[in-house]
Amino acid sequence: MQRASRLKRELQMLSTEPPPGITCWQTEERIDDLRAQIVGGVGTPYEGGLFSLEVKIPERYPFEPPNIRFLTPIYHPNIDNSGRICHDALKLPPKGAWKPSLNISTVLTSIQLLMAEPNPDDPLMADISSEFKYNKYLFTEKAKKWTQEHAIQTNKRVVGDDKENAPDQKLSSRKRDALCSQQEAEEPLKRPCM
Repeated sequence: MQRASRLKRELQMLSTEPPPGITCWQTEERIDDLRAQIVGGVGTPYEGGLFSLEVKIPERYPFEPPNIRFLTPIYHPNIDNSGRICHDALKLPPKGAWKPSLNISTVLTSIQLLMAEPNPDDPLMADISSEFKYNKYLFTEKAKKWTQEHAIQTNKRVVGDDKENAPDQKLSSRKRDALCSQQEAEEPLKRPCM
């Protein structure tokens, strides 16, 4: 009961006063299965992109964090090929920072901030993290290319059935590997001086 009433309040707040660049809504009649979209921030490699996310609300919410993952492929050190996100606000203590006082709006806002400022010291994708730390230009170019290929495309479609917008994870992984191989062949690796 507490979960349902809180979720209704949060969804009402998200629809009347959404954070800038973020939208969130429930799918069909299920209040525990939400979708969200985050607009890529200005001045980031994700600028102009519209990124879809899946938000699953656990039974023990707000005492457990929501399960959130990207449906739109994104080239980011803290987000893996399945869309899982490495972020403290999505984990319970002692390893995480989730508190019942947080809500879906604050978590989505913190994910938007993570997109603008990746945390290479706590990566899900070690290779992308290394690239972000030691070859930021190459990271930025790859992230922009991914945004153009995946997030701009989605922006042109009408968001409907999520199965249509959900990426084929195997295809996403293969595209990432092919793109990385192609770009590595085009540009010699820049290694840091030790």
